[in-house]
Amino acid sequence: MEVEKFYYDNKIVKSFLYATIFWGIIGMSVGLILAFMFLFPNMTDGISWLSFGRLRPLHTNAVIFAFVGNAIFAGVYYSLQRLLKARMWSDLLSKINFWGWQLIIVAAAITLPLGYSTSKEYAELEWPIDIAIALVWVAFGANMIGTILKRRQRHLYVAIWFYLATFVTVAVLHIVNSIEIPVSAFKSYSVYAGVQDALVQWWYGHNAVAFFLTTPFLGLMYYFVPKAANRPVYSYKLSIVHFWSLIFIYIWAGPHHLLYSALPDWAQNLGVAFSVMLIAPSWGGMINGLLTLRGAWDKVRTSPVLKFMVVAITGYGMATFEGPMLSLKNVNAIAHFTDWIIAHVHVGALAWNGFLAFGMIYWLVPKLFKTTLWSKGWANAHFWIGTLGIIMYALPMYVAGFVQAFMWKQFNPDGTLVYGNFLETVSEIIPMYWMRAIGGSLYILGATMMLVNVIKTVRQGTAVTDELAEAAPLKRVTKRKTAKEGYHTWLERRPVKLTIYATIAILIGGVVQIIPSLMVDDYVPKITSVKPYTPLELEGRDIYIRESCNACHSQMIRPFRSEVERYGEYSKSGEYVYDHPFLWGSKRTGPDLFRVGGKYSDNWHFNHFYDPQSTSSGSIMPSYKWLIRSELDKSLTEKKMEAMVSLGVPYTEEEIARAQEWMLEQGTQIEQNLFSDPDFQKTYEADKQAAAESGQEFIEMRNREVVAIIAYLQRLGTDIKVKTNEEVSSNN
Repeated sequence: MEVEKFYYDNKIVKSFLYATIFWGIIGMSVGLILAFMFLFPNMTDGISWLSFGRLRPLHTNAVIFAFVGNAIFAGVYYSLQRLLKARMWSDLLSKINFWGWQLIIVAAAITLPLGYSTSKEYAELEWPIDIAIALVWVAFGANMIGTILKRRQRHLYVAIWFYLATFVTVAVLHIVNSIEIPVSAFKSYSVYAGVQDALVQWWYGHNAVAFFLTTPFLGLMYYFVPKAANRPVYSYKLSIVHFWSLIFIYIWAGPHHLLYSALPDWAQNLGVAFSVMLIAPSWGGMINGLLTLRGAWDKVRTSPVLKFMVVAITGYGMATFEGPMLSLKNVNAIAHFTDWIIAHVHVGALAWNGFLAFGMIYWLVPKLFKTTLWSKGWANAHFWIGTLGIIMYALPMYVAGFVQAFMWKQFNPDGTLVYGNFLETVSEIIPMYWMRAIGGSLYILGATMMLVNVIKTVRQGTAVTDELAEAAPLKRVTKRKTAKEGYHTWLERRPVKLTIYATIAILIGGVVQIIPSLMVDDYVPKITSVKPYTPLELEGRDIYIRESCNACHSQMIRPFRSEVERYGEYSKSGEYVYDHPFLWGSKRTGPDLFRVGGKYSDNWHFNHFYDPQSTSSGSIMPSYKWLIRSELDKSLTEKKMEAMVSLGVPYTEEEIARAQEWMLEQGTQIEQNLFSDPDFQKTYEADKQAAAESGQEFIEMRNREVVAIIAYLQRLGTDIKVKTNEEVSSNN
């Protein structure tokens, strides 16, 4: 038999492995800083780029796209070459993939702390970086498909099915969700508004978890678990059912993030139904992974690699059981907006993604450097420290979530809220935040131990950049299905057809959900009293987005007695028609703000930004003093309004032409309101005199950022007039 010699590219695998470890520790460390900010809210006082709102999207992006993303590429580049018996199709595309991805991560690390954010969960990066992501992702996909086409192995193994589904689905999700109108190099507006934007975003957001944090890792599981255990996959048939049912069902589940919101009921119910169905394929995959280890449990006890992988698969099972449960409306009514969701997300991230990545690293590094692991004891210690870290992180957050949910919903016999002050709940869960910080510290300690172990292993080994391999060339056979050949077996040697079928499977759910929301005119009922934001309010809204205020405050009052009593009339879909993007939020670290307009004076808001604890004793909100010092940039206001017009917001040419004058008028009115406080007037005059004495330019209060965000907050929820009980009684 003719045999061809060729070389596997190990260099690209090592590059992605190093990046995985580096960015993993960076991303987790930022998360730990955020955990301590709940305990010491002013630990970065006055430094805008180190504020909670700026660092929070940096943490999520670093962990998802830098840590997990690099781990995906490392695992795919290693396994794909060996499963296909071929070197990657293009070394150049491999390098473009690596360096392009690292540049994107660096761009995110620079722009997010500077406040350049779209505010959309897991998609905060601005439009130039979105384009770069698409280009690098296409380079990755082209390289993978090119390698498949030149393979020496006829049938595609199950891991490759998941890799292909990941490539096509992530591409579709990213492109559809990232359609936006640029205003400047680092400012854009989503083309979708309000309810439509929420649906598209969570179609993307949920499936970013599904097809970036799950399907590629399932592919890695199907490759590395059998390799590490030296056992075949438990069931080939189960892997087929797992793959096709998972990719078809997963794409429908996004609306379960928007239950009891202003989203139409039919979309919510679709999300619930398909979320519940997800239990079957998800647990089918978990069972397939765990039963692959049948007969190898003695090896599990001694192998740190398999220990990590067993806990990872178990974490996947826990998260994919809990997810469908959380999509049930009665459970979601309790859990949504609470720390329960934080616990749920981190069980998946820390156990499933983190531990599978750690296990893969411990298995790969000795292979790549032709040596043994420097310290098996350190790896085992990492496992136990990391496991303890996960437990100490997740359990307190579950408790915190239950405490929040039940305190928010408690009523006195006379019908008033037992805990009418939101901060009563916050103070109650501070001990849980301490435990979370300790758990996160343990998890990072384990990762640091892994870093030392890897460095020592690399130093004692020998790098093999191009690993020699040999295999017989692939002989051409008939494309037709033979009599003895099963349909799926035939499909596995038809990669193009398999990819097309997978693409159709994931598109069906997206088309059914997204197209009606965009094409049907009466999808969102119109409310005539709802008007566009004034230019100053629009600028204030952009500051709200820049500071990621929606990371801690929701703008969606659900139709529950407890929420209506606490925040005001429940939200209507027609109130969001001019919101590009939507800002409903996912977590209530602070109270909902949708009806905050007119609830407090301008002075209260000013003092709240300057020193939140002065207006709200026990608040864990950091101060935003830079909003008070900084001049409002009005240079793009007209362009922003013109962009909004292109999106259907009815600004007139006259309104755009007088935008500067309009802003000055509204800003002056707020400035006059602030002067009603004698203490403010004294401080203001003192600052003005100090600026004159030092020769610095003094910025009038009407032209500062704080005035714009006050204008925006005072507008929220005021477009509709809801009759109070007293008014109803008097009319009767």
